[in-house]
Amino acid sequence: MNYLAHLHLAAPDPEAMLGALLGDFVFGLAALADYSAVERREILVHRRIDRYTDDHPVVTGARALFAPGLRRYAGIALDVYYDHLLARSWERHSHEPLDHFTARFYQHLLAQRARLPGRLQDLAPRIAAHDWLGSYRQRGNVDLAVTRIATRLSRNGERLVACLDDLRRHEKAIDAGFEAFFPQLQAYTVQARASLVEAGAGS
Repeated sequence: MNYLAHLHLAAPDPEAMLGALLGDFVFGLAALADYSAVERREILVHRRIDRYTDDHPVVTGARALFAPGLRRYAGIALDVYYDHLLARSWERHSHEPLDHFTARFYQHLLAQRARLPGRLQDLAPRIAAHDWLGSYRQRGNVDLAVTRIATRLSRNGERLVACLDDLRRHEKAIDAGFEAFFPQLQAYTVQARASLVEAGAGS
């Protein structure tokens, strides 16, 4: 799952949503001490969501649609594409219009910028100014986002870009898989969050 899906799964609380985003920027356990109890919990939820997604039969099946030499990178392309599918059918998943959802989160993100990890501090103004989250509605922005991610890889970025051809080739199958997978992910997220609350994780 990419940014939009993680935020949606943590909504509507902006503090929880920020924690969900931080899951892509905060690593290890010691670093959790810098964040609120809610943010810490949602960072841990984010990690569980990522593991669940990576291991889910629908997602492993989708990765198998890509050429063997690309499957290691296909998960990144799928994460971005799943955000597109979520944004494209947003009204079926949320009562809050996507533009309101993103604007509300951008306001909170920018207000908290000074205490964010360095890389996210740098990205936050661009995320808001260029509406990264809302832009996923447009199919062409999947290619743009994947290409942008490829430039940040230490090596083999061209293999990630090469995934885009296979992604377009298999979109119908991937779309159908997402429709089956996402409700299961939503149910899993509720359970994962409840188990962390019960265990006192993040407090």
